[in-house]
Amino acid sequence: MRPRPWPTVPELTAQVARAVAARGPYPLAMRVRDELGELFAVAEFAEAFGSRGRPGWSPGQLALVTVLQFAENLTDRAAAHRVRYGMDLKYALGLELDDPGFDASVLSEFRTRLVEHGMEEKVLDLLLTALKDRGLVKAGGRQRTDSTRVLAAVRDLNRLELAGETLRATLEALACAAPDWLAGAVSVREWADRYGPRTHSWHPPASTSKREEMALVYGRDGFALLEAVHAPDAPAWLRELPAVQVLRTMWVQNYHRTVTEAGAEVKRRESKDLPPGRLRLASPYDTDARYGLKQGSWWTGYKIHISESCDDADDLDAATGQATPLGADGPPPRLITSIATTDATVTDAEMTEPVHHMLAARDLLPAEHFLDSGYASAELIVGMKKNFGVTLVTPVLMNSSPQARAGAGFDRTAFTIDWDKRQATCPRGDTSTWWSPATLRGTKAIVIKFDKETCRPCPVRDRCTRSKPGGRTLSLQPRELQEVLDHARLQQDDEQWRARYGTRAGIEGTIHQAVAVTGMRRARYLGLQKTHLEHVFSAVALNLIRLDAWWNGHPLDRTRVSHLARLDLSLAA
Repeated sequence: MRPRPWPTVPELTAQVARAVAARGPYPLAMRVRDELGELFAVAEFAEAFGSRGRPGWSPGQLALVTVLQFAENLTDRAAAHRVRYGMDLKYALGLELDDPGFDASVLSEFRTRLVEHGMEEKVLDLLLTALKDRGLVKAGGRQRTDSTRVLAAVRDLNRLELAGETLRATLEALACAAPDWLAGAVSVREWADRYGPRTHSWHPPASTSKREEMALVYGRDGFALLEAVHAPDAPAWLRELPAVQVLRTMWVQNYHRTVTEAGAEVKRRESKDLPPGRLRLASPYDTDARYGLKQGSWWTGYKIHISESCDDADDLDAATGQATPLGADGPPPRLITSIATTDATVTDAEMTEPVHHMLAARDLLPAEHFLDSGYASAELIVGMKKNFGVTLVTPVLMNSSPQARAGAGFDRTAFTIDWDKRQATCPRGDTSTWWSPATLRGTKAIVIKFDKETCRPCPVRDRCTRSKPGGRTLSLQPRELQEVLDHARLQQDDEQWRARYGTRAGIEGTIHQAVAVTGMRRARYLGLQKTHLEHVFSAVALNLIRLDAWWNGHPLDRTRVSHLARLDLSLAA
């Protein structure tokens, strides 16, 4: 289908929409059309949409509808209804007042095309490009990043439920794809009673022994079905069905089978024998979802990393040498510059470099990047400065030695390190006798030892080491990393640095807004790619909401002061 170009706003539509809008707050959709024009040009989506056939809806129009859909947290059906009846959307899309709109399924087809052609980031790229041209986002300033959990659009299942539901889903797929073959391969009547109802529609046995017995029944039935699918007389294409592939993977991860002369013996894997969480499937329907843990909370799904600008006008002017355009109420709003979606097992530190690559691709690298300690390490602080020219403003883990934890005795900082002479000096003036590169827990390190004959008679030995026979031992990182680490730890004790680091806290408000406005905490779709697409559209929606508030002189991107805090400030004045 050939996409039609963006139409201009019909005169009657503009007249009626503006007359209605004059009686209340100016609608977001109309403001976006007035300020940004045809934001999502048709040519930008040419790769995913054909150039021949009868005219269809413009991908640029559908992109704007989807963004506004997330701004109001609407379903596809509700979004199509708004296009059909909402004058503000008809104005934004350039439609006649009597335009009937489109069927809700068009939005699903549009998202599928974007994912198939790798265009998940397109709408955010186009918005940021338009904002860069207007001077509202720039490289070289300050940004902040944080992550939060995202629940997959599937049920949380224990191992028993997971096995039963996976086998049930596979049988459903086979019953649709090859009903005649399935009728001859299994006992349909018996298996229909066992696997017909979904696992959440009935309660499993309360007895542990009966639950174990049920798990083994699932295991034997699953292996029997896999054997039938892979039999020589079975159609070869059956084993290529996604549901069959999921069943095979799930059974490898959860069961052992031993074939002897007496027959096949099936056993469940013990917890310690399960594959690592990054590989283990958590649902037969969303094979990208994983079990995650953060700050003591378990969930099944994904993790999202949000980066946003956090400059004041003076900061932007100093970084770029250009004047920053001021809105009705001060400097531009905080705008989301990057969205990264991963499965739930990916740590924050693993995403520090990819986030900077994403910002570099948009030419939006900051001079200072405010992060929490989960994103930082000495290697990353050094690496981001060398490779991207970005200073990470982040706390680092403190010294974990027994002396440092206890707050008494001589920790590593009490020793003087002479890197050139490869020697350390203890607080009493004695020097080390051993300096050797090593590898500790897979990372490069330097091990320094003091002679036991020197340490044994030392009067402060109890405050220095807990080793009975030997002398004091120090473990350091390579020089550049250790010096960066020592400097960062020293900075963290400074009140001025802590006040500056308070800038990072604003990202919590952004996460709250994303969850409250767009429902970002819960995935709408299955799979990592479509979930990331959802997050990108949510980010664009939040940016437009913030820009709309700024254009109207009511920015929402600042952390609001509570009424109690206002009272306290007024009393202090």
